[in-house]
Amino acid sequence: MSRFKTPFAVFIIFLAIQVARAEATKPNIVFFFSDDLTTQAISAYQYGMDLPPTPNIDRLAREGMLFENSFCGNSICTPSRASVMTGLHSHKNGIVNLGGALDPDMGSWPKALHNNGYTTAVFGKWHMKTKPNGFDAWEVFSGQGNYYNPELFGAKGGSRRIQGHSTDIVTDLALDWLEHRDTSKPFALLIQHKAPHRNWKPSIQDLQKYRDITFPEPPTLFDNYEGRVAAANHKMGIDQHMVMGSDLMMFSGNQEQQVLSRLTPDQRKAYVAAFAEENAAFKANPPTGKDLVRWKYQRYMRNYLRCVAGVDRNVGRVLEQLDALNLAGDTVVVYCADQGFYLGEHGWFDKRWAYEESMRMPLIVRWPGKVKANTRCKAMVQNIDYAPTLLAAAGLEPDWTVHGISLMPLLTGGGVTPDNWRDTLYYRYIDGGHGVARHSAVRTNEFKLLYFDAPRNAAEQASRWELFSLDKDPQEMTNLATDPEYASQLAAMKARFWQTRAFYDDTDETVWQGKTKRFRQEDYIRQPR
Repeated sequence: MSRFKTPFAVFIIFLAIQVARAEATKPNIVFFFSDDLTTQAISAYQYGMDLPPTPNIDRLAREGMLFENSFCGNSICTPSRASVMTGLHSHKNGIVNLGGALDPDMGSWPKALHNNGYTTAVFGKWHMKTKPNGFDAWEVFSGQGNYYNPELFGAKGGSRRIQGHSTDIVTDLALDWLEHRDTSKPFALLIQHKAPHRNWKPSIQDLQKYRDITFPEPPTLFDNYEGRVAAANHKMGIDQHMVMGSDLMMFSGNQEQQVLSRLTPDQRKAYVAAFAEENAAFKANPPTGKDLVRWKYQRYMRNYLRCVAGVDRNVGRVLEQLDALNLAGDTVVVYCADQGFYLGEHGWFDKRWAYEESMRMPLIVRWPGKVKANTRCKAMVQNIDYAPTLLAAAGLEPDWTVHGISLMPLLTGGGVTPDNWRDTLYYRYIDGGHGVARHSAVRTNEFKLLYFDAPRNAAEQASRWELFSLDKDPQEMTNLATDPEYASQLAAMKARFWQTRAFYDDTDETVWQGKTKRFRQEDYIRQPR
């Protein structure tokens, strides 16, 4: 009988070696995911706004590939995050607005990696209500989370409050896990920052940044929305809708205590002191009219970009740790955000619209040996593409139907757009917050067409379509839908719109009625209220 043991043992050893080699070819993945960090605020995108540099995110761009035309399909946090996880547009992943919760049984790229030999972890802002599924370790905020001294809920049950700034804390948790992970497996680590989401509260160490800088105003800061009826009904303007206390730290009465209630006494003292001199000058000579809008814009930009500086610094901390652990060469690093954001363009903050600043999202990928350094890709990509791409990097395919397509031909092909690459993107927003009308859109490289799904008044009904030439009018100021010279282009784009909607099977209007699917209580991060 012993003569049979040796060949069997040899076979087992051989099999183990082959499995180990297969595992070794699977790259690690570090996935940075910021909230509302727009391309305009990343210096590698070179949009000419003369904003402060983001050296660590820029390092990723120098060492990898920057996607110039990366977009979301629903520019609001929870729906976009669900598309990133599942590779599906909102009407198929079940999250169409902020009230949605991710189905624990739905396929996702982290779950697929976990089921195929990866050790996985996520830290920070999850924002999809149900507990992260498919992770060995997780510690996330419930909902938006707090900038200071946040409470995090973990895989082991319960929650804890950690003192400090959320961007630093999330990175600390990620780095600790990275150092103590199961090293026998490839890993996928998701680092998901709250910053720079509203209300913009930077780390204490960043409060003095940019105090003496006057940021350039976007040329559309005082847009009058001529020809764009729905846009004129917004409630996301710097002028009328940015709150002096919670948004801009211009306190009155007991606002200071309310706004900064989570801070420790020392943190609160430092925070209030940072704005005291500027606030005193404001109160001594209060600006009005356009001067007040300009004052608000400068205060907003400084705090937003201070939050961005904190994200960038912590990206650098992770890159340094990858180098120190000799992991950089075997790791795909992705930097992205859940959507774009307005930095004063059209007089706005926030997102939601299918207009360029909010539909466009950053995407940078570094993968040594696979992705040529310092390349820029012009192909149109979308957040539905992330899931199939990250699985393809690991030699896998989604075991569920996805809308997205793998970006591997772009990543490994020097960013050159294949002849058969998609020529149309689909967008649909129905949340309805901030006075933004429910609308859909298709985008090509040359044109964008918006369709308002539920006009709120006769004026919006009459102006249900908006057509923009992206080449001639990149700021989308002139609606060409009523211009006779563009009648044929309008007809062609309308046909493309309905074809694209049918292609993605977005035909069941009951899906978009905002009804939230309920799951078992134990599936939620905490009991929903």
